Amino acid sequence: MSPCQGEGRGFESLPPLMNNDEKIYSLLRKIPKRKVTTYKILAQKAGLKNPRFVGRILHINKNPEKIPCYKVIKSDGSIATGYAYGGQKAQIDKLKSDGVEVLNKKIDLKKYLYKF
Repeated sequence: MSPCQGEGRGFESLPPLMNNDEKIYSLLRKIPKRKVTTYKILAQKAGLKNPRFVGRILHINKNPEKIPCYKVIKSDGSIATGYAYGGQKAQIDKLKSDGVEVLNKKIDLKKYLYKF
């Protein structure tokens, strides 16, 4: 596999010619019920240098029902304020309905973090 296809970047399991949006969406679909991930982890797993790119990709998600962008939180376990599909309260409600406990707008990563 050539470096352009992701060798050594942690996303060898993804098809080599996926664009960044597709990589992020593919990874998100793998997160099981009652689990979350962070912008940073998604960025690293997809070979992106900056976690803010993940946020931008999530904001253009055209199918939030199938691509669960509500499962992405900040590295400290807190909920970001810019959830594009109804704001922070909507994201918290979706997380709770998914079985994730949210206390003071934070999630216990030791309990709920998904490890790809």
